[in-house]
Amino acid sequence: MSNDTDSDENPPAEGSGFTDETPDSSQHGDDGLSEEHANAEAGTDTDTGANAGADGRSDDSGREDHDDRGDRDRGHDSYNDSVDTVDPDGPTDRENGSIEELGSDVEVDAEVKDDVDEDDLLGGLKISSTAEIDVPDRLVDQVIGQEHARDVVMKAAKQRRHVMMIGSPGTGKSMLAKAMSELLPKEELQDVLVYHNPDDGNNPKVRTVPAGKGDQIVDAHKEEARKRNQMRSFLMWIIIAIVLGYSLIIAGQILLGILAAGVIYLAFRYGSRGGDAMIPNLIVNNADTATAPFEDATGAHAGALLGDVRHDPFQSGGMETPSHDRVEPGSIHKANKGVLYIDEINTLDIRSQQHLMTAIQEGEFSITGQSERSSGAMVQTEAVPTDFIMIAAGNLDAMENMHPALRSRIKGYGYEVYMDDTIEDTPDMRRKYTRFIAQEVNKDGRLPDYNAEAIEEIILEARRRAGRKGHLTLELRNLGGLVRVAGDIARAADADYVRRDHVLQAKGRSRSIEQQLADDYIERRKDYELQVSDGYQAGRVNGLAVMGEDSGIMLPVMAEVTPSQGPGQVIATGQLKEMAQEAVDNVSAIIKKFSDENISEKDMHIQFVQTGQQGVDGDSASITVATAVISALENVGVDQSLAMTGSLSVRGDVLPVGGVTHKIEAAAKSGCERIIIPAANSQDVMIEEEYEEMVEIIPVSHISEVLDIALEGEAEKDSLVARLKSITGSALSQSKNETVSGPSNPSPQ
Repeated sequence: MSNDTDSDENPPAEGSGFTDETPDSSQHGDDGLSEEHANAEAGTDTDTGANAGADGRSDDSGREDHDDRGDRDRGHDSYNDSVDTVDPDGPTDRENGSIEELGSDVEVDAEVKDDVDEDDLLGGLKISSTAEIDVPDRLVDQVIGQEHARDVVMKAAKQRRHVMMIGSPGTGKSMLAKAMSELLPKEELQDVLVYHNPDDGNNPKVRTVPAGKGDQIVDAHKEEARKRNQMRSFLMWIIIAIVLGYSLIIAGQILLGILAAGVIYLAFRYGSRGGDAMIPNLIVNNADTATAPFEDATGAHAGALLGDVRHDPFQSGGMETPSHDRVEPGSIHKANKGVLYIDEINTLDIRSQQHLMTAIQEGEFSITGQSERSSGAMVQTEAVPTDFIMIAAGNLDAMENMHPALRSRIKGYGYEVYMDDTIEDTPDMRRKYTRFIAQEVNKDGRLPDYNAEAIEEIILEARRRAGRKGHLTLELRNLGGLVRVAGDIARAADADYVRRDHVLQAKGRSRSIEQQLADDYIERRKDYELQVSDGYQAGRVNGLAVMGEDSGIMLPVMAEVTPSQGPGQVIATGQLKEMAQEAVDNVSAIIKKFSDENISEKDMHIQFVQTGQQGVDGDSASITVATAVISALENVGVDQSLAMTGSLSVRGDVLPVGGVTHKIEAAAKSGCERIIIPAANSQDVMIEEEYEEMVEIIPVSHISEVLDIALEGEAEKDSLVARLKSITGSALSQSKNETVSGPSNPSPQ
């Protein structure tokens, strides 16, 4: 691959994007082209510039081509204008803010109270609506949260390192990738041209020039081709006129003259195709690019990612399209000197991942036909530059199907970062969330501004969705959806501002599919009296579960103990998945230790009622199963106005689970009055105001406490609890003497 820039011999200074050298304009035309091209632009009739290809071919008269390719002998200076100069009117890093000021480091541009109350939902901002919040122009300044990822992106942009971001959807992976493209210098960008190769038409030549020069070169070639065609046409009509005149006046054979004129016409037209084929194909044009390129290749097929060669239906007889004109760049080539972003990286097929490794390792990749049955399969260009920064993204499962060598390339030449789901709830971060709402309103362009009360309600929802006390969610895409739905409601009502009641309506309308299904299940079970919320029943307990990420549902569990015809066993039904089945097995250990009877002679049947095809996963029903089986063994009723959730250790400790807020709300909708949750989850409860007066939340730390609350009858219950305490006394005493704290981010169960 040839390269007419001076980037190899005179590399730009670190982070500057330009050198201190001044191009020698005395050798070139004003447009930076060679002298021959400059003459062509000026209208000089010359054929030397007409053959400005990359191959050193000769023109029609057999003269050797001395086009602008000879500039390489003069020090590669003819295309350095855009590299060695800086637009004096263009923004600089100092004007736009330093690279150090990325995202959360940029303060909200609004008046803040001197003494900020920790409980102030606006973080001390003295505003009445989002109209008073200035939205930063740069995307990098709009990034909120993700402190660790922000620092990694900043370092990667400085040092041109690859990054792999793993985390939940909507946490800002694509936004950070776009932000990186703004941090890279624009002065290094290049245009890429593909030229016809007269020695081997299936191996087009490639040439790179500084951004903006590609258009000038193509225009010069087109102008020269136009002049050649004019000369050919003029000559053709003269010859045709002579032939027709001779045949009519001298030979008297007009038909023969017309036939000869037609042959001459076709011969000239056929011959002119070769001249047009000399025009290069500009496959990467960065002339109008304001920042470093950003290419989102998520879900791209092989041709779109790696480049391709179009199929040519006319492959012979002189009618074929030159191979260099059929070359199409891929995302890896368009992203040269910029950022290539691929989300769900594991969805790329193995062959594409292997080629991607090559492009990363070599910094260049040839374009060839990706379909073996296409005519393009025979075409392969010289290597095209692929000097990009790769941002690979995905969920946790992305690493499972990702090519290990590709991951090694990224890790070996860059960083791996896990995206946070939540961030600490501080006054400063609440101010950033206020700016986030203003950014969403500004980005949409059709929404009214939010008043202060509506902003506060959005921040309360951010707390609730975090699922952790003292934190705010960083799944900002979903939160942005709520902002837009509330804005649509306000706009439909022709309101000047989005108010709190609009946000409350939006929370109902923007329910997830899982939440809508859960609400439908609750109503149907009420209609058919499948939910019991009063009285006592032996062997039946109201468990709680979550569907998806934000939808609670009540899940009754029934147990029955029967004589066994063989060795006793635990039989659980309800489409239990691996983790749920293991939880049932763990519960059976406590039951065997608890019971006075010989469990080996009994079968324990456990049914998760109406779980449907989705089944049950997770271990949050452990205390529910244990309570149901003990109730069935002892034939002691369980309070049906009570619901419960919690994991259970083999020693009887109640462990924290996820989704407690959504589970409590589901129990309240179902008519339950009391709800047992793990004591470690007490800090995670952030239910809506309408449910606070409807239910009593009871935190527990041991199974004996669960039985004490749930079982019927004082005498029978006291006997069972005393027996369980004597069996698991060491675990119980230890749990009461220790401060129980839940994990920083419990998994939904």
